[in-house]
Order: sequence, then structure tokens, then C-alpha cells
Amino acid sequence: MDEQRIKRAEDNFKRYLQEGKIKKVPKIDSLIYTTYLRNARESLLVAGQLFQNKTSSLWVVVASYYSMFYMACAYLYMLGYKTSHEIVHLVVNESLIVQGRHKIKNHLLEAYEIGKEEALSISDNYLKDYEFEKVKRATFQYETTENIKESKAQTSLSRAKEFLTLMEEILGK
Repeated sequence: MDEQRIKRAEDNFKRYLQEGKIKKVPKIDSLIYTTYLRNARESLLVAGQLFQNKTSSLWVVVASYYSMFYMACAYLYMLGYKTSHEIVHLVVNESLIVQGRHKIKNHLLEAYEIGKEEALSISDNYLKDYEFEKVKRATFQYETTENIKESKAQTSLSRAKEFLTLMEEILGK
């Protein structure tokens, strides 16, 4: 992830805090947190079933992204941040870059005993995958008229599984 992209995310995050699009929460409500986790896992389960049954590649992409989105919301919430409903997907994406990049890197360093640069590269790849799936979901859901290829749906599902596994490890769940 290039420095310009990171700087843009940091500036946006600060602005979103000032504008109230994301707020610090005074106390973590376990019901909110478990709802995010449940929604993430359920979305992944549905995506897997849709893919396995060849029901709809479009909805595999959508459900896979939403599993990542809900997991990102759970992660941010456990850090003490909750979004408002205004441009929520963009706010979560930028916030995840700012609040997750080094935490993911540090988790990878500890869990897999790899080098700092490799861990940072892998961390950035997870964040880029999240961002790519956000864009792909919006494009496919609102702009694409042709059938979505099964391989793109499979990529979305694989990314969602990997993202949930990583974030659950970081959250200790």
C-alpha cells in the first residue's frame, strides 16, 4: 500500500471523526459486537451455500463482501469505534486501513514468525483485498449487467474466508 493511499486514509479518518461519521464509544456493548460477528459468519455461510449450489455468482460476491464488512465493523468496534450510517462502507474501509494496518502486521509477526517487511506486505494485501471487494461488490451489484464469472465469485469467497479467519485470530474469537 503506497504512502499516498495511507496518508489519504489517515486524513479521511480524522475528518470522519470530526464530522461524526465514526465515533469513539464510551463503552463496548457485547450485544453490538456479537451481532457484528454473527452477521459476518452468517454472510460467509450464505456466500458458501450460494457458491456451492451455483445459485448466483452476484450474490456470492455481495455476501462475501458483507462478511468482510461486518468483521471489519466488529474489529473497529472492539477498538472503540462505531460508524454512523452515512457513507458507512467508505468510512469502514478508511478506518480499517488506519486502525488495522499495523495491528494486522504485528499479529502476523507474532503468529507466523516472519520478517517485518513481509508482515507489512501481507497486512497491506489483506487491506487491499478488502478494498477491492468493496469496489467489486458495488460494481457488480449496481453497474454490471452481464453474468458474473464463477471464478470472480470464488475469489470473493476465498478472500472473505481468509479475512474472517485473520480478524478472528486478532480478536481472539
